[in-house]
Amino acid sequence: MLKNVQLKIILIFSILGIVLIGGLGSIFIYDLQNINTETIMQGEQAIQEYQVLISTQVQNMKMITIILISVFGLISILIGVFVAKVILDPITKLIDSAPITTKDEKNKGQENVEGKRKTEVDELTGAFQRITKELEEKLVEVNRQKRQIETILLHMTDGIIAFDMEGNITHINPAATELLRLTHQDNSFEKIFGKINIDINLEKTIYLENWTSSEQRVQVEDRYLNIFFASFRDEKERPSGIMVVIQDITEHVKLDNMRKEFVADVSHELKTPITSIMGYADTLLEGEYEKETQDKFLNVIASEARRMAKLVTDLLILSRYDSNKVKKETSEFDLGELVKRCQEKLQLEINKKEHQVECFVTANVPPVKADKDGIERVVLNIMTNSIKYTQNGGTIKIYVGFVYNDAYIKIIDNGIGIPEDDLNRIFERFYRVDKARTREMGGTGLGLSIAKEILDQNKGSIDIKSEKGKGTEVVIRIPTK
Repeated sequence: MLKNVQLKIILIFSILGIVLIGGLGSIFIYDLQNINTETIMQGEQAIQEYQVLISTQVQNMKMITIILISVFGLISILIGVFVAKVILDPITKLIDSAPITTKDEKNKGQENVEGKRKTEVDELTGAFQRITKELEEKLVEVNRQKRQIETILLHMTDGIIAFDMEGNITHINPAATELLRLTHQDNSFEKIFGKINIDINLEKTIYLENWTSSEQRVQVEDRYLNIFFASFRDEKERPSGIMVVIQDITEHVKLDNMRKEFVADVSHELKTPITSIMGYADTLLEGEYEKETQDKFLNVIASEARRMAKLVTDLLILSRYDSNKVKKETSEFDLGELVKRCQEKLQLEINKKEHQVECFVTANVPPVKADKDGIERVVLNIMTNSIKYTQNGGTIKIYVGFVYNDAYIKIIDNGIGIPEDDLNRIFERFYRVDKARTREMGGTGLGLSIAKEILDQNKGSIDIKSEKGKGTEVVIRIPTK
């Protein structure tokens, strides 16, 4: 196709040359006609000159025609070669490098282009769908984490309050509201901590965190609270607010006070017998006394020594139970027989005070599986207390029975009883209702504490009901096998 174009170009230039040559010939003929006319008008005299002139002109005409044809032919060839090299060859190469397509192939190519466009659209749609799905998953995850955090904060026993830079509350959980006894009017940093008399500055806490106290202890009504302040920052590490954590440490304070009281009580309980022993021993060493006086002093020394030994023994028992170092030998045994055996062991003390003691087994009690020695210690302790704190000639009744899955021992006496205000504290260590009388009777104030520890270890319980001056009822429950 391109070769035909080249030929057409050469042909066009050739025709153009012929037209030019024809034009020149017409001019030449016109000149001849003019010469011929002039010659005829002059007469026959110039015929010879005319013929010579004609011959000369024909020769010139041939030469010009040959030259023109040669020039135009050469020009046409040069133009054709130039067009072929400069214009047609690149087009030819481009066409040769392109696939040869028929009508079907063109239709197929168009379909391929449309298919490719459709594929690109589908890929783009798929990409948007994947992005949308990932965003939805991220939003679901963020919402899930948010609900988890809200649930955790809602059910935390510690109070949490978040404040912004102006001291306004951005978040508060129910525990904080309850612990600080907050109302709707308490809605800012200054109002809340001014209400509970804490002298703290929001700006200093945020910007001078290392220079200010971040933890304070305060008492709100009947509660002791530990309040911790911590600033938090945004993604650019700029201060954005302050977080306050409120912990209820009432139980810790009570336990700490109990520990201090326990140490003081132990020191006092040990100091009293030691002082007595040292006093009577020094008196005996200072001079000679009668046999009766010596015996009296020695009896006091022996009594105080036994009391101190019992106190130390009870303390060691409590310590072993507290540290779970007691080796329990669990076994099956009959609770009724154990109670009767304890009664026999205390029969001497019962006879001394002329008590009337009755023991009843009210049902067919199944065997219990527990630490037999520990349960025996509990029963002996309760029965000993009933004997001690019941006036001479009193009545003590013991019932052994079975209710649901628990065997029980109920010990009822008509002794001096316990005031109602003291019932909630009788299981505390070294607590005595009548300290002077208890110490006089040789009590250490640890018996009921030890009893409760032993029953807790054996999944049992103890309950005491009493009325001052009318007597006491003690119920011990132990799970049966």
